[in-house]
Amino acid sequence: MVVNYLKSIHKKLGSFLTGLFSKKKDIRLGLYGPPNAGKSTLANTICKDWLGEEMSSVSGIAHETREIIVKDKIIIENNGKKLTFNLVDTPGIATKIDYTDFVKKGIKKHDAKTRAKEATRGVIEAIKWLDNMDVVVVVLDSTQDPVDQVNVTILGNLEARGIPVLVAANKCDLKSSDVTEIRNAFPQYEVIGISAKARENIDYLYERLFEVLK
Repeated sequence: MVVNYLKSIHKKLGSFLTGLFSKKKDIRLGLYGPPNAGKSTLANTICKDWLGEEMSSVSGIAHETREIIVKDKIIIENNGKKLTFNLVDTPGIATKIDYTDFVKKGIKKHDAKTRAKEATRGVIEAIKWLDNMDVVVVVLDSTQDPVDQVNVTILGNLEARGIPVLVAANKCDLKSSDVTEIRNAFPQYEVIGISAKARENIDYLYERLFEVLK
């Protein structure tokens, strides 16, 4: 009886440990891309859909988001399934940040220099945070030429880390949008044409997230 009791204890302990270590950590979904591609607009759309509130400030001036912003425990649903993740909105990635660009937008010189320094720190932090991501949505402006150093650098870093990627070709509601150009530029990735502002094709983006993370 002692042997059977010990076997029972061992079995229960094994089941406990299996359950403990099989639980998936909190999923981190990162939004990455160049400045003014619409990352924060997409973050707000996702949060409004599922939390009823916005997440980030949005501006027509580049680098409005200059630090990492995290919204925990977002639960989305699709076809009876639920997916919980922590959403990470990141500063726009840029190879060069010049304070004079902010001055041209009407920002005073002192404030422009401060903004440029903050934006530079934000880019460094965004790159560091890549190591913490489980999946990344790369948000690109579909009205702009997709083949530039920033986009190639972002996708190259993600590929090197083996992080699952969806490419959101944003602003597809605009006449100058060309989602096909982005697909041709990055054929190795799934490219989804969306409008974060008009909420166009957002439900399909949710559907694809379930597939990528299953």
